Amino acid sequence: MRVISRRVRRMWTGTFSIVARCPVAESVGVAVATAIPGAGAICPFGSPHGAISTQSFNNYYFGVDGLRYLGEGLPAPAVGEALLASDEDRELRQLLLVDNTGRSWAFTGNRCVGECGHMIGEGYAVAGNMLVSREVLKAMARCFEDTAGAELTLAERLLQVLEAGQAAGGDKRGKQSAALKVYSSQSLIPLCDLRVDEHATPVAELRRVYEVAKRELLPFMAAMPTRTALAGNMSESLRELLSMSPEERVPR
Repeated sequence: MRVISRRVRRMWTGTFSIVARCPVAESVGVAVATAIPGAGAICPFGSPHGAISTQSFNNYYFGVDGLRYLGEGLPAPAVGEALLASDEDRELRQLLLVDNTGRSWAFTGNRCVGECGHMIGEGYAVAGNMLVSREVLKAMARCFEDTAGAELTLAERLLQVLEAGQAAGGDKRGKQSAALKVYSSQSLIPLCDLRVDEHATPVAELRRVYEVAKRELLPFMAAMPTRTALAGNMSESLRELLSMSPEERVPR
């Protein structure tokens, strides 16, 4: 493994987030919310090999390089330590990641803006900075643990975690954007990849978009062609649904 030090693009992103793995579905995902626009473009990263959120004084290359290292088979803790070693400004950063075996890791630099911190549990990590209080992190961790064993998709669980974090106060500056990414360990095609780039209530809006996507987008993504099944697996009912206008698809 070769780690290259770079002059990184920097953006301060007060954020609360979660990375996690579902052992039942063999999926990994990341969800973030913050008070800057378009956080989904710069904070969350995912692939079949793992999920990452890079935040605080954001080092974008943590996401780019981290996914590459995870793809090479490195465990999450080794990836995290390698990324930090490449960055002389690491104490400004906040970073959390999980690999596709469920090993999780997180780091909060001592120059991150408070309230800040992280919590690591079995198969997940939560983190945040510029928070109203540490109760945000506790609420997020409790929500993820309480939904273990429930018949919920990982995307649903991650969204509930964001909702719990927001209900506990979230980012002390306010609300502006949110994002959700989930990948199966078996495919480069995401199971879910949704963003709200600018909204007065982004987590609530992400919930609304997710409910629409559950009916109209996620089944299509699951049926898309793969390298081993180029014909895909689209049912007639799904074809019929997608042939309708958006207004016609709304359940009566």
